[in-house]
Amino acid sequence: MKLLRIGAKGAEKPAILAADGTVRDLSGIVSDIAGATLLPEGLAKIAGADINALPVLDAGQRIGPCVGQVGKFICIGLNYADHAAETGSPIPAEPIIFMKATSAIIGPNDDVIIPKNAIKPDWEVELGIVIGKEARYVEEKDALDHVAGYCLINDVSERHFQTERGGTWDKGKGADTFGPIGPWVVTKDEVADPQNLKMWLEVDGKRYQDGSTKTMIFGVATIVSYVSQFMSLQPGDIISTGTPPGVGMGIKPDPVWLKPGNVMRLGIEGLGEQTQNVRAYSA
Repeated sequence: MKLLRIGAKGAEKPAILAADGTVRDLSGIVSDIAGATLLPEGLAKIAGADINALPVLDAGQRIGPCVGQVGKFICIGLNYADHAAETGSPIPAEPIIFMKATSAIIGPNDDVIIPKNAIKPDWEVELGIVIGKEARYVEEKDALDHVAGYCLINDVSERHFQTERGGTWDKGKGADTFGPIGPWVVTKDEVADPQNLKMWLEVDGKRYQDGSTKTMIFGVATIVSYVSQFMSLQPGDIISTGTPPGVGMGIKPDPVWLKPGNVMRLGIEGLGEQTQNVRAYSA
């Protein structure tokens, strides 16, 4: 199933993309694509509905973040061997965990705002894991039982804040609008192999990232198991799993940074596409 949230900010309706391409209203079945809806029984309730009998929504409306009320937005750093190489970083011995502020979350096609005092804004196409069943001290062999589905994420970053302002990476990752997610949560039954998905990102029509989840250092099952050793994972939590090469900071000899007026387009095989206009901050 491809689940989404459609409508104005703060007033999104839960919806499903039907087989005929129409967007159907799930409001009569679930209250939101969030929390308990992403548990196995919540997804089963949707799967058991007569989708073609549901009201059709205007597909031209804004698409909101594909998951509502996200409790934790967890990220894995330097998780692609080829991306680690382009940054000159060693392969991590264990997954690098950092957090992205939930206030960064926006819809897949909402504007990305460059924050005040930014110097080096950058892009990162990433595979997102959407947690279903609660996970705590999960073994790797059981980890996928706790996954509801997957989504497309742009882990927008400010590299100066991230690496040159002291402290952790979080301050370069959590600005408002730095977390476009969606368009859909694609349930795991529709993703045959999350470790074999093509992914790409373009800025103003130029393709910078053209990779695959094949080059992940730590795969989805490993990540879910590993993170669950340090914190419990709740339904609707999101884990962003790292990016392939081609980010702005890795371009030699001169890095390329986002600027107002740029347009980012990105996609992952089977998980849809995003388009964001880049704007300057204004009070």
